[in-house]
Amino acid sequence: MTIAFTFPGQGSQAVGMGKDLAENFAEARAVFAEVDDALGEKLSETMFNGPEETLTLTANAQPALMAVSMAVIRVLEAKGVDPKAKVSYVAGHSLGEYSALCAAGMFSIADTARLLRIRGNAMQAAVPVGVGAMAAIIGLEHADVIAVCEEASALGACQIANDNGGGQIVISGEKVPVEKAAAIATEKGAKRAILLPVSAPFHSALMAPAADAMREALAGVAKSNPVVPVIANVRAAPVTDADEIAKLLVEQVTGQVRWRETVEWFAANGVTTLYELGAGKVLTGLARRIDKNVTGISVNSPADIDAAVAALLG
Repeated sequence: MTIAFTFPGQGSQAVGMGKDLAENFAEARAVFAEVDDALGEKLSETMFNGPEETLTLTANAQPALMAVSMAVIRVLEAKGVDPKAKVSYVAGHSLGEYSALCAAGMFSIADTARLLRIRGNAMQAAVPVGVGAMAAIIGLEHADVIAVCEEASALGACQIANDNGGGQIVISGEKVPVEKAAAIATEKGAKRAILLPVSAPFHSALMAPAADAMREALAGVAKSNPVVPVIANVRAAPVTDADEIAKLLVEQVTGQVRWRETVEWFAANGVTTLYELGAGKVLTGLARRIDKNVTGISVNSPADIDAAVAALLG
């Protein structure tokens, strides 16, 4: 059995996340305290008790999701699970790539929290509210959605942001062309084309100012080569060099999250089990829809951790 650890992205956050981990494990409490200290505020209080509108702000959701993922990792390690020995690869969806890299030792928890705060603020500030949009296209092939975006791009920026698999592709860009693309997709036979309630057009060319901010931030942070390869979002292939990974993280701000291809790469290279560490179960559901030969297992509660430890050490 070949195993990979995967880490969720924005949208998996919920008020109360991580609270049961903090109540049950000193290692989890230590992670939340480290993130709070790094950011100079009680983000953990917002995670545990809300309000939801504060937690869902991009600048909060990103480090909060990483904190829960790292709390799970640290508890697993305390129970004897060594990622270097037990896991062949790591991968994360968008911001989850930072969680994956932190878990693999490329960044410290404190630096990852600060990077994600910078990333969240920069992504939010890159485009005035109302200028950009994102939409989920359900039931069209990747090539068809590329064609839709190319047609709509006559009106402005429009591109694929996330190829999530299972027939779900998210597009991003300026509001008018994204709305036009959603209409074209419906005409071309998409089951659904839904505008998403997001605050900015993530993973589009409009995020170029945020990419510049991340280039600067990543240049100034301590980096180690990850102890296991990361399957990079923009490449859907393994990378092990820290400097190369940093360049890909900059590309990722304006580039496509190739999650379907990531899971397909896992399946083609003998990875049978994906443990999703952190809030929610989104990636576990996607794994099942992308390739039936890959089993997704979500790990975010004390009971989930016990089951994972039994399986990984059994």
